[in-house]
Amino acid sequence: MTRYYLGVDGGGTNCRVRLADENLQTLAEVKNGRSNLQIDDGEPAYKAILAGTRDVFAAAGLDYAETANTYACFGMAGGRMDSARDEFAARAWPFAGVKVYDDIDIAHAGALGGQEGAVIIVGTGSAAMAVVDGQRHQAGGWGFQIGDQMSGAILGRELVRYSVEAEDGLVEASPLTKAVIAALGGDNQAVMTWSFATDMDLKIISRDGSEGCDDALIGRAPAEFGKLMPLLSDYLEQGDPVALKMLELQFSYIETYVKWFKARNAKVMAIVGGFGHRLFPLLEKRYGDFVMLPRYEPLHGAILLAKQNFA
Repeated sequence: MTRYYLGVDGGGTNCRVRLADENLQTLAEVKNGRSNLQIDDGEPAYKAILAGTRDVFAAAGLDYAETANTYACFGMAGGRMDSARDEFAARAWPFAGVKVYDDIDIAHAGALGGQEGAVIIVGTGSAAMAVVDGQRHQAGGWGFQIGDQMSGAILGRELVRYSVEAEDGLVEASPLTKAVIAALGGDNQAVMTWSFATDMDLKIISRDGSEGCDDALIGRAPAEFGKLMPLLSDYLEQGDPVALKMLELQFSYIETYVKWFKARNAKVMAIVGGFGHRLFPLLEKRYGDFVMLPRYEPLHGAILLAKQNFA
């Protein structure tokens, strides 16, 4: 009986699904919607993976019934909590076996090719992990509300906050801050409306069926703030002073993790994630051969872990 391995890189911006054969050769790969376990109790992530599974089997020219001979590994944004991973793994899946990891685990497996060292994810979200002398060390990855300091989402939020202050005349404005305000509606009132997602006419329904909840609010998702990173990058290349200020803030976040890793005797740190790759030449100038680009992408790390778990 033929055995297949399915890997998922479930990010805050999109969900990538890859199907591989017994020799880990890629048969097909697809991209689907965002998939953070902390959003709507993981329901969007569940739908994205199921849809991606159907698409990837179709792209590979295989009958969907072959999912029964397929072993899957998911590396999920928002997977820092043990309970979230366990609950997600317990859902109704069509596979022969499922293992759910935090996205940092598949990033580490892919980036370091199974070797020891450190890795940071710098994408829509962020997290950090190292394996040194057989010991696993993890920090960050606590989500947009209380963590993710290295992420594009957090830096995007800081950029919006600064741009609003600049529009009020409280801090120095720049072409970048003007571009941010223009992109989000043209003035601070429009930006405020955007930030609360007012135009989407969403409602919170409590468990008892009543409308509203004093303990929660609706606002833009992390990925919406992360979408400002290409704009920031464009103005950074032009030497915009506020873009440079944001870059120094980002470096301060990363420096915290560099010190944390070195204190644990990590010898190398791989940089994973789209935003991290944009920053890599600048990070290499700062840290030399302590930083590296990943050997393989996180999606291949998910395939590796699928085989390791179910070989």
